[in-house]
Amino acid sequence: MNLSEITDGLNDKQNQSVTLDDAQNALILAGAGSGKTRVLTHRIAYLVTQKNTHIDAVLAVTFTNKAAKEMRERLEFLLRRPIRSMWVGTFHGLAHRLLRAHPIEANLSAQFQILDQQDQFRIVKRLMKENQIDESKYPVRKIQWFINQQKDEGIHPGDIDAGYNYFVKQSVKVFELYEAHCKANELIDFAELLVRSYELLKNNSELLTHYQNRFEHILVDEFQDTNTIQYKWIKLLSSGKNQIFCVGDDDQSIYGWRGAKIENIQKLESDFHPIQTIRLEQNYRSTGNILGASNALIANNSNRLGKSLWTDSGNGDLIDIYEARTETDEADYVVSTIQKFIDNGTSANECAILYRSNAQSRGFEERLIKYNIPYVIYGGLRFFERAEIKDALCYLRLMESSADNVAFERVVNFPTRGIGNATIEKVREFARDNNTTLFQAAIAISPSLPTRASNALIGFTQLIEQMCDDAKHLELSEKVAHLIKASGLIEHYSNDKTDKAGSKKANLEELIAASKQYAHDQDSDMSEVVGFISLASLDSSGDTNAPINQNVQ
Repeated sequence: MNLSEITDGLNDKQNQSVTLDDAQNALILAGAGSGKTRVLTHRIAYLVTQKNTHIDAVLAVTFTNKAAKEMRERLEFLLRRPIRSMWVGTFHGLAHRLLRAHPIEANLSAQFQILDQQDQFRIVKRLMKENQIDESKYPVRKIQWFINQQKDEGIHPGDIDAGYNYFVKQSVKVFELYEAHCKANELIDFAELLVRSYELLKNNSELLTHYQNRFEHILVDEFQDTNTIQYKWIKLLSSGKNQIFCVGDDDQSIYGWRGAKIENIQKLESDFHPIQTIRLEQNYRSTGNILGASNALIANNSNRLGKSLWTDSGNGDLIDIYEARTETDEADYVVSTIQKFIDNGTSANECAILYRSNAQSRGFEERLIKYNIPYVIYGGLRFFERAEIKDALCYLRLMESSADNVAFERVVNFPTRGIGNATIEKVREFARDNNTTLFQAAIAISPSLPTRASNALIGFTQLIEQMCDDAKHLELSEKVAHLIKASGLIEHYSNDKTDKAGSKKANLEELIAASKQYAHDQDSDMSEVVGFISLASLDSSGDTNAPINQNVQ
């Protein structure tokens, strides 16, 4: 590949960023719509084809799995070859890959499971109940947020001095109980993935040196959204011999509420000195009037690194501003305006309503229904977060490892098979007292239970064992199809006459399709099943229902 194939179509600043000397650290301040993804992918292509950098010597960190997938596809198109071995993904995805490659060094079992936010909430809630901690005084969500906030800073329970703050004292107590529970059950939550991978490298100089030498170039997208532990992770991997190429925009920092530190982008100058800053200010997405208003608003921010977006696409229409008296007035104005557009020949699917929080949707929905305007809402549950999908995956997890206590608790009585809370509590008690798994505890105590509970529990454990045996030699997609049928999930939703049952069945069919499309990395340290389960746990693509033509979006 010659240089012109990489640089053709780039503007001057994009070209400067892509062809920067390969021994230079860089901060690319990329405004919205300025082509930053193109700069990142073309930079990697430049390093590989013009500077003879091996693809395995490049580490690329993206903000979402969707962005990582897009980067891979663009790079494979540019380089005209697969790049399966390249480390490209989110911070969580790459941390997970590192821990799967070195579980022993990280003091983990090779069978560790990833805990999502919903399961984390359920565990924290149960631990609080078991230890008589009053939820009315100490809301579970606040305790969960406290735990994750500490982890984002790389802080352990023993590092926290609660002083005279009783809420913090109780939060630390739950934090300690939660950590002990996760350790005993081989569980890693999202935040812990980053903490463990950082500490793995920090505490193992040989391993750290290996990865510092391997990754000659570290490229990070959306740098303004990094939190403390992510910044420390990148800084640790930087040996001074490898180069950092960070793309970000301090004006787009909106995730402070979940730990993102805008000062990270400002610390680059001192921590990675010398570093060259290049500003991408030409916008390819908006009109001049929109950019003018945006520039005027953002100019009021303090401590900006500074840039001013511009476009050669013309000024476009003026921006209309309507100051509503109430939420009802606002919804009436917006929907009546859409109706005028439709009456004048505009298609409904060319109209979109953006709102700040989910609670605001109700007023708009009521007016859209009143005007008989069809619409579709985005931003619901991600595909892998849907209850029926999590149920199916928990059966798959139990088939892979009967020691998975989180999966056991979720599906032991779903679909309903007559195993009540009292029986499950007895299983928990036996498991705690005898330091064993819930699955083994269920087998052990079944003979001592009343006949109905005993038969139900024996039926469940035998079902899982039979499913494992039947699926032993099946392909991944065949395993998923088998478990969905054998577990009773399909029958359950077939007998369910509620409105949502049909879509739940369709989602289970889609899970089979997703498992067929899953491309397992043959060089991975994970089995194909574990790889697929991990993909589901880490997914952050924000999957929603496909858009329906002629609907307001």
